[in-house]
Amino acid sequence: MTTENAAVVGVRSTEEVFIALEEVAVRRRPLTGYEQGLLLAYQWAVGTCPAAPVTAVATAGPLGPCRAQLLAECQAAAVAIRVEADWSEAEQAACAERMLGVHAALAWLCGHHDDRP
Repeated sequence: MTTENAAVVGVRSTEEVFIALEEVAVRRRPLTGYEQGLLLAYQWAVGTCPAAPVTAVATAGPLGPCRAQLLAECQAAAVAIRVEADWSEAEQAACAERMLGVHAALAWLCGHHDDRP
């Protein structure tokens, strides 16, 4: 299979994304909030979760989100991290960790950094 025809999620090959998903999925339980965020983002990105992890918007295509949706959801996670001041202290801690995980995973998928979280 040539690079042009290879299936991608954002800028990553689907193989890379499924490896990342598997590595998070097999971690010792309970998962941290950060790990939960990674898992949610990877599941959504490969189409196994129909609703986006931050906005709960449905994916545009049958196979998962398009690159534009990945970028928009990454931005939504960054905003969610910044506006957490309106939540209770317990909600802030849990959600901030989860949103950091979502943001890190989506930023990697979108090519904002090369190191997989």
